[in-house]
Amino acid sequence: MEGKMKRSELSFRILRVAVIAFVVLGSTTAIATATEPCDDFGECKALIEINASDGDIGFHFLMDGDDLLRAMLRDPNGAKVFQDQAKGPLTEQKLTETFAESAEPLCWEAPDAEEDEEIVTLEEFLDRWTAGTYVFSGMGDEGEMSEGTTDLTYMLPAAPADVDFDGSVISWTAGDDLGNCASYGDLVDLVNTDVLPEHPEDVVVDAWEIVFEPDVDDGDPTGQFKYTVRVAGDVIPREVTVPADYLASLPDDTPVKIEVGAIGGEDNATFTEEDGFCVNEVDGCED
Repeated sequence: MEGKMKRSELSFRILRVAVIAFVVLGSTTAIATATEPCDDFGECKALIEINASDGDIGFHFLMDGDDLLRAMLRDPNGAKVFQDQAKGPLTEQKLTETFAESAEPLCWEAPDAEEDEEIVTLEEFLDRWTAGTYVFSGMGDEGEMSEGTTDLTYMLPAAPADVDFDGSVISWTAGDDLGNCASYGDLVDLVNTDVLPEHPEDVVVDAWEIVFEPDVDDGDPTGQFKYTVRVAGDVIPREVTVPADYLASLPDDTPVKIEVGAIGGEDNATFTEEDGFCVNEVDGCED
């Protein structure tokens, strides 16, 4: 089976999907978005994403400008953390949107981890990526400069819990930890030592993002048929119905996996994955 579910995040998620639905349910919650406008840029954002099931953590960012030859990102200490420069024919075509994500090292000693695999704990990761104002800058073809800022925070929403699928409805509950990256007690300690400003259990979820994906081998064309939906964080009950037409379009005995993400107001996101579900079961899905 394919390994980790691949994601590009939030409002700048790039989805290879057959069915995409964005539904806003509830009335009081604002859906998280990038900083828009971002001074001289159309939009920009820096955020933290955690996969609570796999136990990994990464830094993601987006900048969207016009006709740039060079783009750069600096952290709150003024240190350069990223630079991109157009070369060859791209100097004629120019840069516009730039999205990148760091590698996502494990944040725990996973039993199946390679002996030399890098482990970066949550606290180590936060020490590496300083909270505060990140500065995006760009240079146009005539030397004109663009600049924009956005804030990275440590407001990390808790991992969704109890993800389930009954054949038509996906359900989940609000969690109280960060899965394999940090237990409830670990997070209490991080709050008490001022590493985190707030316990993830108490961070308001602005949106839930749900991805329903065939869990098939790489190269299997069925893998491109995904269903994705985003609902407001105050939706009750916490469940979504997968369209019957979409389910019927999948082959018999299709194994699927489900990912539910909690997205905070600062766009930081924590995802939980569950697999082992079988759609259109006839002979049963292989393990």
